[in-house]
Amino acid sequence: METMTVERVINAPVNEVFAWLTTTTNYTRSPLVLRCTLTRHGEGTPYGVGAVRSHLWLMGWFRERITHYDAPHATEYVVERSLPPSRHELGRMTFTEVDGGTEVRWITRAEMRLPLLGAPLTRLLVRPILTHTFHNIVNAADEALTRHAPRHQA
Repeated sequence: METMTVERVINAPVNEVFAWLTTTTNYTRSPLVLRCTLTRHGEGTPYGVGAVRSHLWLMGWFRERITHYDAPHATEYVVERSLPPSRHELGRMTFTEVDGGTEVRWITRAEMRLPLLGAPLTRLLVRPILTHTFHNIVNAADEALTRHAPRHQA
């Protein structure tokens, strides 16, 4: 299993950052993300607990279910199905108010599910691509939310 983490401070209020990054359709602003849809609404809010998201990225397809939703502080998800097949233990985004805006921390723990090759392929291929894609999505949030405000460098 590999743990992938992306952190960034976005110069915007925590509620705006949370709303942007938990809305899966925004992820297509990354060039590596082709399509994202909300296929089932969650409890009490579209992206709440029980929501199901479908993502088509250049590296594969993922169906995720939201398992925890604490607006505007945290959300967690698990990948239920994917192509290529993967094992997924954790997906978590946390949002913390800091000087200069909101600190975003996106963590996922996963591995390709292939005998003998899963661990090395995850480390050498999946980890850098997934981390790069997470960075792209967080950067897109920063650009969308701070278009007219001075930018804070993390």
